[in-house]
Amino acid sequence: QLTEGYHGIIGKSAIMQNLYELIDNVAQTDSPVMITGESGTGKELVARAIHEAGHRKDSPYIKVNCAALNDNLLESELFGHVKGAYTGADKNRVGRFEAADGGTIFLDEIGDIPLSTQVKLLRTLEEKVIEKVGDHAPIKVDVRVVSATNRDLEQLIGSGSFREDLFFRINVFPLRCPPLRERLEDLPMIVQSFIRQNNEKTGKKILGMTPEAIEKMTSYAWPGNIRELRNTVEYAFVLCSSGGIGAQHLPPKIAATPLECVEPAVIQPTTGNAKKAALINALRQSGGNRTEAARILGVSRVTVWKQIKKYAIDPYRDLS
Repeated sequence: QLTEGYHGIIGKSAIMQNLYELIDNVAQTDSPVMITGESGTGKELVARAIHEAGHRKDSPYIKVNCAALNDNLLESELFGHVKGAYTGADKNRVGRFEAADGGTIFLDEIGDIPLSTQVKLLRTLEEKVIEKVGDHAPIKVDVRVVSATNRDLEQLIGSGSFREDLFFRINVFPLRCPPLRERLEDLPMIVQSFIRQNNEKTGKKILGMTPEAIEKMTSYAWPGNIRELRNTVEYAFVLCSSGGIGAQHLPPKIAATPLECVEPAVIQPTTGNAKKAALINALRQSGGNRTEAARILGVSRVTVWKQIKKYAIDPYRDLS
């Protein structure tokens, strides 16, 4: 869904506003762009935004995942091949560069390109021509190149597995996709967008997240970034049938995140009866598992054990 946010990228934090401005500026040029960022930060959305915000927007946008293909296939994928170029090449094939003529090619995970292909890619960028595998006739191409990587290319240059001249050619305008932990103020807005998408997909009518669930999510480090956040909302949709997504609907590693200076509302009910009801409810949810009940309530297992004694809760009578 690319209708929301800035070309489908959601977030209003200062760091994202700055990114949108850079995209808008570089989109008006044909300079090669290198998008860096951790896995799951939305590098592909940024690449597409550069294409859509520029003068090539009505021309082809072609994506190649450089890590998904072996050396021979990658070369044929990028530059095409002629019939009989190698075993199994039973007809001519148009490569991605030729298919992207007039538009944009997005080379995802460019750090995984083998050295032999890097030489050919460099020539294509410098001379704006390609040669098909098995043929020496140059074909002119006019393509805007956007690359992305989550690897440290300078380190790869140091180890001799990435060409420095190619790096300088593709890294004319670097753009960094910030990790989610650097823009946590955007998290509720992104969550709401994923909830809308999942409501459409599943036919459920989930309204949002409880304050405790949001608190848990903003206390978590998100190593998988937006991709992990999307998976988390999908996970919660499986467990939550309607209303609001609570902490108990989140994946265990996120629900177990210690809250930063915030006491979850359920731990401190005003009366003994409310405390007892909350405890019975947590034990029911966990099928009588005290460790799990403690996690749901945000208290220690010892506290659960003491409260079971204090309120004389009988697992067979009270939980059935």
